[in-house]
Amino acid sequence: MNSKLLVLSSKIIFRNPSRMFTASSSKFTKVNDEGFPDPLDLATGIEKKEMLLHLAGNDDPYNLKAIKRGVGTCDKPTLVPSAFEARIIGCVCEEDASHVKWMWLYSGEPKRCYCGHWYKLEFKEALV
Repeated sequence: MNSKLLVLSSKIIFRNPSRMFTASSSKFTKVNDEGFPDPLDLATGIEKKEMLLHLAGNDDPYNLKAIKRGVGTCDKPTLVPSAFEARIIGCVCEEDASHVKWMWLYSGEPKRCYCGHWYKLEFKEALV
């Protein structure tokens, strides 16, 4: 008697339960031939501004890429963009140097590095 009860209870426990509902998103979404939506349509806020600037050709909206030094004289200093009144910059004075010389630039006054190159802060409108 116990063995029959054990077999019957094991059949009830280990059988595949039938599901009353399914949780598949494919049943609720309309499938069309377009594929995935455009990410520009889904983006909002700063992410959308970044995407629009990238499409307009501005690959560096936050000015994070390295700036190539220009002539660097007192009359024609290398312009460094900034949305603030001060910015810290680093100068690699020699081509083979393994260190960077850091200095603060303030708006309105050009500054000379130890190597002799001049830099000047140029105002650029903020992204946000």
